[in-house]
Amino acid sequence: MEEIWKDIPDYEGLYQVSNLGRVKSLTREWVNQIGVKCRRNGTIKKLYVENRGYVIVNLWRNSKGKTYFVHQLVAMAFLGHIPNGLKLVVDHINDNPSDNKVENLQIVTQRFNSCKTQGKYSSKYKGVYWGKNINKWRAQIEIKGIKKQLGSFDCELKAHQAYQNALNNLIIQETN
Repeated sequence: MEEIWKDIPDYEGLYQVSNLGRVKSLTREWVNQIGVKCRRNGTIKKLYVENRGYVIVNLWRNSKGKTYFVHQLVAMAFLGHIPNGLKLVVDHINDNPSDNKVENLQIVTQRFNSCKTQGKYSSKYKGVYWGKNINKWRAQIEIKGIKKQLGSFDCELKAHQAYQNALNNLIIQETN
């Protein structure tokens, strides 16, 4: 795959990000405070992995540094993403937080992103778990940090259906 570079919004002329998730600083020249002409050659930036597995990079402008998630920079440059809190977020399609290739990223709602991945639980379905003390499948949904129990079921699929019904009702309420 050919590597394509685009300017990072708000850092045009300073930094670019590639469709493969790499970041580079651009060659630049300036005159310092005492009138001496200076030059800094462009280089590929060192990327770091933070404790949850996301790749980050430090960018500098006007002597002020800021840390960014690389997947957000790729989404801003290639997908037109405008960070807006938690309304729309950048999702890693394959759930690998260090795979920042543009084809592995999509813009989704926070609700979709939180419901998309099950993780390592007793059920293959989101919001469903095995209740050891009652020997039944349980369904629950979390709304604004509060867990709501949806019931106990003999069948894992029925618990999943209860979760999906609650989720659909919540989505309908949010859109009205």
